[in-house]
Amino acid sequence: LGERAGGIHRLRSTLAGVLVQQRDRVIEAQTPWSADSLPEGVRVVTRRAPTPEEWEALRFAWRVGAHVKSNTVIFTDHQRTLAIGAGQMSRVDAVKVATAKADGAGVSRKGSAVASDAFFPFRDGLDAVAAAGATAVVHPGGSVRDAEVIAAADEHGLAMVFTGRRHFRH
Repeated sequence: LGERAGGIHRLRSTLAGVLVQQRDRVIEAQTPWSADSLPEGVRVVTRRAPTPEEWEALRFAWRVGAHVKSNTVIFTDHQRTLAIGAGQMSRVDAVKVATAKADGAGVSRKGSAVASDAFFPFRDGLDAVAAAGATAVVHPGGSVRDAEVIAAADEHGLAMVFTGRRHFRH
C-alpha cells in the first residue's frame, strides 16, 4: 500500500471489496479565522458576519467535524464541543440527536456555533439550528437551495460561513 500504510489513506471493508479514502486534512482551519483573514474558499454569505468569538467557535466546530462520522451537526462554543448529532441522513434529525444529548447532559446551546460536514439542502435544518440556540453556522455550501438556506439564516439573524469544501468520513 506504500503511502497508504503510513496513514494518508484509510481503508474500509465493504461487502463488495475495499473502500480507500484519503485522510481528511482540515487545511482551511490551520490558521485562525477572522473578518480580516480567511483562507481561500471560506466566505461569509449572510448579512451578518460572525463576531470574533463566533469566528473562533466556527473554526473549532469545523475542525471537530472533520473527525466525526459523516452527516453530522456539531454545536460548540469557542472552547469546547457542546453537542454532536452524527450519522443522520437528515440535518434536522442530526440537530434533534445533538439537542437531545445536550439536554440530557444539561448543556445549553444558547449562543453556540454549528458546523455541518455537508451543506444544508433545505432551510428546515437552519430553522432547527436556530431554534436550538445557535447564532453562527459553518458548512460547505453548494446546495441548489443555498439561496433559500441563506435567507433562512438572515431571517434568524445567524451569521453563516461557507467553506467550499466538504468533510466526508465513513
